Amino acid sequence: MSKKIYVGNLNYATTEDALKNAFAPFGEVLSAMIIKDRFTEQSKGFGFVELAEETSADAAIAAMNGKELDGRRVRVNVAEARRPRFNGNVH
Repeated sequence: MSKKIYVGNLNYATTEDALKNAFAPFGEVLSAMIIKDRFTEQSKGFGFVELAEETSADAAIAAMNGKELDGRRVRVNVAEARRPRFNGNVH
């Protein structure tokens, strides 16, 4: 079963390909996504990587947390479920 991990403190210049390549040695990367500002397209400094196997994701978390990627020490941990957004409607 696949597992999604959070990668924080990314260099703003890090690309999705670079993120994918950094995690590829741990197993099959299903997706690598850097979160960007919707208006400026500037990286927000964090992203998510989904690995095909849970054991691969656990190994990646253990190996990559605190390691340097593109000149920044990244924080890597299990991605938490997204909280529902409040859309401003009152019901």
